[in-house]
Amino acid sequence: MSRYTSHADLGGTDVHGAIVPEPEGELFHAAWEPRVLALTVAMGASGTWNIDMSRSARETLDDYERLTYYAIWLKGLEKLLVEHGLVARDELAAGRMLHPAKPIPRVLQTDDVAAVLARGAPTARHSTTAARFAVGERVRTCAGEIPHHTRLPRYARGKAGVIDRVHGAHVFADAHARGPEDPQWLYTVAFDGRELWGDATTPGLRVSIDAWEPYLEPIR
Repeated sequence: MSRYTSHADLGGTDVHGAIVPEPEGELFHAAWEPRVLALTVAMGASGTWNIDMSRSARETLDDYERLTYYAIWLKGLEKLLVEHGLVARDELAAGRMLHPAKPIPRVLQTDDVAAVLARGAPTARHSTTAARFAVGERVRTCAGEIPHHTRLPRYARGKAGVIDRVHGAHVFADAHARGPEDPQWLYTVAFDGRELWGDATTPGLRVSIDAWEPYLEPIR
């Protein structure tokens, strides 16, 4: 099994060049980009895969760092379509259908788009267990490599912080990217900037991340 590598985990790195702010409200740079957005949303609503599977497909693209934002979305969508047998590679090469279409669980109709987008996809779930941590408690995140999709950024692994909020149980992204929802308690954890970046950081800086319970261990 090959090593799982997320090319999207860029926090804390300084090798990707300067960030150039764009004008507020400038959403697209080419006519094909909104079509890619629409296709991605429509296929997500089909129920063939979930949002965390989609994120995993995008972040593991070999050429991720060479692609623009919506080019990443397009190649991630193509990857999922091929993996689920909905599009064949020869069809991608030809740019048209060459084989009979396969059924999908749901079809997002034009008249339903506004309502579906407004409804979103809530992730809060009922839990049969009590939260392990409480506000004010000191915790440490798990360290080392994680061999699958995760929402715990590399710069925050193995670091000590304090529980700032308890959000209840939510769909666990790490598991959801591989299938089951496996709801887990979700917390906001606040870190002193020096814990993450060292003494050279801005004095008084605090950084908060949302972290599921399996990411955390108590500090006794």
